[in-house]
Amino acid sequence: MKNLVKTTVVAIALLMGTMSIAQDKKANNIDDSKIGLQGYSPVSYLDMGLAQRGSKQYKSIHNKVAYYFTSAEQKTAFENNPEKYMPQYGGYCAFGIYAGAKFRVDPNKFVVSNGKYYLFLNDVEVDAKQLWVSEKESKLLATANKNWKSLKTK
Repeated sequence: MKNLVKTTVVAIALLMGTMSIAQDKKANNIDDSKIGLQGYSPVSYLDMGLAQRGSKQYKSIHNKVAYYFTSAEQKTAFENNPEKYMPQYGGYCAFGIYAGAKFRVDPNKFVVSNGKYYLFLNDVEVDAKQLWVSEKESKLLATANKNWKSLKTK
């Protein structure tokens, strides 16, 4: 499995310059709409382990980014502790951050672990979520956390 991960990291690194989903200049994985998590509820990920689209009716702004929720209760929970509900690595693909690159994600590809949630890209050739769960998380996190320190400002 380690060789597969190494091969995948190399493949991701080679694709970084040519893939249109690579992001270079944002600390948060958002488009021009400034809607976080592509409209999915951060509370649903963390508290329910579900990817659920939120509603404009239950919208909250945090650090100039809009987040949508499925209910008034979710919106209140978020507003009481927004940092708890922030996605790791600004919502970029956790495995991509481990590999040293920022990639947009599929909001349905995620893992909840130790009170945090991690999102992953969905690519025909790379199942980043599967690669993440098949490796020792502490090793991946150590490298990803180190990489994020420099990537988040680029």
